[in-house]
Amino acid sequence: MEKIQPADLWQHLTDRVLIDVRSPAEFARAHIPTAHSLPLFNDEERAKVGTIYKQTSPESALLKGLEIVGPKMSGFVKKAIKWSPNRKVIVHCWRGGKRSGSVAWLLKFAGFDVLTVEGGYKNYRQNVLQSFDSQLIKNIIVLGGKTGSGKTYVLKELEKRGEQIIDLEHLAHHKGSAFGWIGENPQPTTEQFENDLHEVLRHIDPSRRVWVENESRQVGGVFIPEGFWKPFKNAPLIHLEVPFDLRVEHLVKVYGTTEKADLMLSFEKIKKKLGFDQAKFAIEAVERDDFATAAAIGLTYYDKAYNFGFETNATPQKYVLDIDTYNAAETADKLIHFSNGLNLI
Repeated sequence: MEKIQPADLWQHLTDRVLIDVRSPAEFARAHIPTAHSLPLFNDEERAKVGTIYKQTSPESALLKGLEIVGPKMSGFVKKAIKWSPNRKVIVHCWRGGKRSGSVAWLLKFAGFDVLTVEGGYKNYRQNVLQSFDSQLIKNIIVLGGKTGSGKTYVLKELEKRGEQIIDLEHLAHHKGSAFGWIGENPQPTTEQFENDLHEVLRHIDPSRRVWVENESRQVGGVFIPEGFWKPFKNAPLIHLEVPFDLRVEHLVKVYGTTEKADLMLSFEKIKKKLGFDQAKFAIEAVERDDFATAAAIGLTYYDKAYNFGFETNATPQKYVLDIDTYNAAETADKLIHFSNGLNLI
């Protein structure tokens, strides 16, 4: 069976489908982007075979595995045909061992052109982590701005104009603040976040600038990898100075249709930092549908935190761009013109 290295995986995926035969729990924890899950064993079956392997013998575990897998074999082939009509696939498991070898044998017998990944997912993960340290991304411009400045919307407008962007909040399924989880899908594990970031970085042209929104090292419950964090924190930072009232207005548009209970829960999370009285006033404002007042109270806390972060930011290049009207498209145009004038990259 021909094996390929993880670093060469994507050149083979132009006309092949990637199949992950690990258990559902392993796949749910983290997987290679674009992979299809075709578990040889479900979670309970995998545990059972593993126990037999340790407590009885490898031979007994093999026989139990065959007993479990036998009735599933036709289903495996049918799913693989559905995913890959041209019958060209790449199969991997955790370490490139018996699970991937077994499924690869079956699919090859069914007429598939099959490759396997040397060292499996474990080897892929090592490749991902090494890439963050060895291939430091250059030409980053960090887009800053206080809460409510609409930075994510501006990033999207930059992308429409042909600029390269990395949307960390989209990858993390979190907008960064105590309210960042609202309206988002459940967050991935940090491991999956790293895999997804690695996938984005693969498509970045290192000779061109790339815009990234200013973030803390921790975005919700996931962490930005150290190899990406270092160049990110030393990159030029352009701060959007958006008037307070426009930011309040923006936050009302974003969160005004949110479940009140979610907003109140988020204020509860920061009540010690916000101050118990201010948190109480904010929650009462939410209860009476006065979202502008609640947003303004929240901004008093987040503005202080942002100002401290901006002042202590280690980058030697910090710039301020005044934005007097809130329009993401116009702001994107101003940013491009502003950064070109500074000759940052």
